[in-house]
Amino acid sequence: MIRVLIPSGALGLGYDRAALAAGIAMRPDVIAIDGGSTDSGPHYLGTGTSKYSRNSTKAEWRELMAARAQAGVPLVIGTAGTCGADDAVDWLVDITREIAAETGENLKIAVLKSGQDAAALKSALGAGRVTPLAPSEPLDPALLDECTNIVALAGAEQITAALDTGADIVIAGRTTDTAIIAALPLKHGCHAGGAWHGAKIGECGALATTHPNSGTILIDFDETGFTMQPMGQGVRATPHTVSAHMLYENSDPIRLFEPGGYLDVSNAVYTAPDARSVRVEGSQWVPAPYTVKLEGARRTGFQTVSIALVRDPRYVQNIRAWCDDIQTKCTAKAQSRVSGEFSIELRIIGLDATLGALDTTAQSGTEVGVMGIITAQTQALSMEVAKMLNPYLLHHPLTEEEEMPTFAFPFSPPEMQRGAIHEFCLNHILRLDDPMDAFRLDVIEVAP
Repeated sequence: MIRVLIPSGALGLGYDRAALAAGIAMRPDVIAIDGGSTDSGPHYLGTGTSKYSRNSTKAEWRELMAARAQAGVPLVIGTAGTCGADDAVDWLVDITREIAAETGENLKIAVLKSGQDAAALKSALGAGRVTPLAPSEPLDPALLDECTNIVALAGAEQITAALDTGADIVIAGRTTDTAIIAALPLKHGCHAGGAWHGAKIGECGALATTHPNSGTILIDFDETGFTMQPMGQGVRATPHTVSAHMLYENSDPIRLFEPGGYLDVSNAVYTAPDARSVRVEGSQWVPAPYTVKLEGARRTGFQTVSIALVRDPRYVQNIRAWCDDIQTKCTAKAQSRVSGEFSIELRIIGLDATLGALDTTAQSGTEVGVMGIITAQTQALSMEVAKMLNPYLLHHPLTEEEEMPTFAFPFSPPEMQRGAIHEFCLNHILRLDDPMDAFRLDVIEVAP
């Protein structure tokens, strides 16, 4: 049996310290935690930075390092620094070094990097090793040069290689959410279907329990399946909460694709051996050619944002017509006065800013916010157009015949520069002969 302790869904989210202590007392074989994902958008991969506070990350990582030392087992993190780019991995390595110096620890750290070289991927593309995932189109080689960062999602094999170094801590770049949990059970011959299924259930900590924010869970893997139990006081896992997690961030509730195959839970059976835990058997692992998913982000321009607040009942009731008129007139004015490509978008906060035209239920209330988003080739051009938009948001009348209205800016000046913006631009897989072909593994010795 292999016992995996998962402190929370991601480093930086926080966790229940009492629950973590209870998990350490259960003598786990490894502590595994996710470092991030694509959930928060392309900025982090585009810039190679973390979305989480450095101070919060350091405080939580220090506690997990102490828990690792107490338990005497490896501590593994995947998708370090939110995005798993090489710079984000280095960021967490630096934090780890700081903590080790402050606590006087001797550490062996395995550093697994997932960053990809555009030239190498062009070669792989030419050899037919890069293929699109639906609904993406075949990859244009020129797109690879536009990416500021490209990563491949490591699987269990790469994490196993890192663990095989005998490291105290494994800091991995972009991985699948499940890889860091499934690796040790698979290495020790636990049921493959159970290893991948349990890893999927455990990827977000206590999300598959009655108290999703409680954090720490423990999963026991063995030769026929897995058993999951939460560590928080009064928290329960049930067949319903566990089985439902296959729906989370997964387009297919039956199959989950990973490097080298996919998990099939068609015949999984969920039982409750006691009031708090869930036992799962019957999941199957189906081997397939070894591929890893590629993620890339590229810069698409620069943005400036302005917000105006509208309370006049007549304007609230006619807010869409008002916004359309401003967008048309300000765009025309800017096109006659500046050179370079730009766009003006007005989103109506409190009406349909989240879903746009897809929202069929939005209704005007007593107040709406209007957010102007100006995207351009340069930050200077974005700001110039935003300043042209300013008087429209403050004073633009619904008709030419009426008195000039005045609305409210929450800030002065209202223009907020967002800087460079990015978009995800790769949704492809890379076929590998050897799982380590696209990854780099180094071992660092840290002494006080």
